Amino acid sequence: MTDVLPEHLITLSPEAQAQLFTEARTANTFTDTPVTDAHLRAIYDLVKYPPTAMNAQPLRVLFIRPGDARDRLLAHVAEGNQAKAASAPVVAVLAADTDFHEHMDTIFPIRPGSREQLAANPHREQMARFNATLQIGYFLLGVRAAGLAAGPMAGFDNAGVDREFLTDTSWKSLLLVNIGHPGPDAWFPRLPRLDYGDTVRHL
Repeated sequence: MTDVLPEHLITLSPEAQAQLFTEARTANTFTDTPVTDAHLRAIYDLVKYPPTAMNAQPLRVLFIRPGDARDRLLAHVAEGNQAKAASAPVVAVLAADTDFHEHMDTIFPIRPGSREQLAANPHREQMARFNATLQIGYFLLGVRAAGLAAGPMAGFDNAGVDREFLTDTSWKSLLLVNIGHPGPDAWFPRLPRLDYGDTVRHL
């Protein structure tokens, strides 16, 4: 049984709650309705604002449309995910930039020298991956906020994708996300969610 949240405790409208959370689903098929570059830009311009450690913003995005690049991507996608990825108007390769520190003088001017400090930090890649993963959650919400369906997929060969598309960069792939308008039979049945009492403790 799903808990009904008292409306006065959530300031987001019920319609927005449904679009972003309660009715949003992972799409498994897509229509051929285009996803424009303006859509993709709007999504990024929204999701660049949530917090990251030291404002590091290590998430990087490679958008891949149907064509030769998509065919090359599919060769690295798990068999069970290939049809989904093939049908999406856009697949986003979400990656962590392990050299995010190169931008620190611009994005974290309140701490001079942070670029040099992070350049020598042996945990920089771990920081990049953690904070990019945090940003990925917001990215999925941004896709939904644009009225589109997101289909996140971890079933792919990260090393193969990195060799194929990211060789000349400091980016490391983390997740693929299919983006588009849901097609026929797009949804699996909604699976149960754990209740508050199953997951939360108070001290």
